[in-house]
Amino acid sequence: MLIVNGVIHTMETGTIPDGFVLIKGSRIAQVGPMSSLPDDADLDRLIDAQGGHVLPGFIDAHCHVGLYGTAAQEDDLNESPTPCAPQIRALDGVDPFNQYFAEARRAGVTCVHTGPGSANPIAGQSVLLKTVGSVADQMAVRSPASMKFALGENPKGIHKSHGPATRMATAAVIRDKLTQALNYELKWAQAQANNQMDSPDFDAQLDALRPVVTGRLPAHFHAHRADDIVTAVRLSKKFGLDCAIVHGTEGHLIAEFLAKEGVPVITGPFLTDRCKPELARLTMENTAILARAGVQVAICTDHPETPIALLPFCAAMAARAGMDEEEALAAITINAACIAGVGDRLGSLSPGKDADIVVMDGHPFHWRSRATHVLIDGQEVI
Repeated sequence: MLIVNGVIHTMETGTIPDGFVLIKGSRIAQVGPMSSLPDDADLDRLIDAQGGHVLPGFIDAHCHVGLYGTAAQEDDLNESPTPCAPQIRALDGVDPFNQYFAEARRAGVTCVHTGPGSANPIAGQSVLLKTVGSVADQMAVRSPASMKFALGENPKGIHKSHGPATRMATAAVIRDKLTQALNYELKWAQAQANNQMDSPDFDAQLDALRPVVTGRLPAHFHAHRADDIVTAVRLSKKFGLDCAIVHGTEGHLIAEFLAKEGVPVITGPFLTDRCKPELARLTMENTAILARAGVQVAICTDHPETPIALLPFCAAMAARAGMDEEEALAAITINAACIAGVGDRLGSLSPGKDADIVVMDGHPFHWRSRATHVLIDGQEVI
């Protein structure tokens, strides 16, 4: 497969005004200007971009596609009977035939980070999926992809007599469970070091948290208010978590703090109203302010809060609000991939990476531009 005559946004080595992308199998083989097109390039499978823009497939860094979002699908987001449910896996709840996967593909969104909701202080394991396929296991790029934590208003009072009613209690619930997980991990490590056949009694919740407290699985914290964001950082530093902030609505108030701590932020949804007190200081400039401060940022739709097909439009609005255009594109490509831990595989047009590619007939931020071709693993899906 060969894509020619396009404005190539590599997202790692700059933009090529008139270039090509050569695909072999499911991977990108070569990228360059048209003047360096190999003489032996296979022209039988050719896409002529005709001066349009060629980009890596867009990645939604946080959403609930496949778990919620259609009138025909029940709400599979929140495990309400218990405050903590780290053992549940989004992979077990994804419906590959959810209509929004198709809508995502048509908009050039080739990968999504989807998972549980935010009613639980510890909500469960997310999954990173390609947006094409009929079996969730075959769509999965990384499962689990992160552990979802939630701070702020959402986890308060949901669980009646057996759950937290304040922000302080929510943090305490998380702190207690992570402490238990550390002790559980220590017992496993000691048993292995001593070649003991007897291991600790299996605990599904603590076992699911072992990769989190050992830094092997990222911790994604739902947090809107600045104080909740700081609490997430505080907890992460105490337990050595690989932390990312999801939403970060008031991140602009503490941008320098986040930059100093090296904490990435997945911003959004910001194409919404201020429907709850935590969104009182929502501003479209948030992503731009964070990026200028040196924070690594991605942009999400939080689908169904914002329909997933509007992900490129969300990035365009961030650019209109002051974000550099290439940085805004990075927020839905390479930055999103890196925060998800798959920057070596997705997010840029680089040799060796998955051939997830979108060809658009105009600049991706122009309101009339549309995807003319979308490839996932080198196969055309629209």
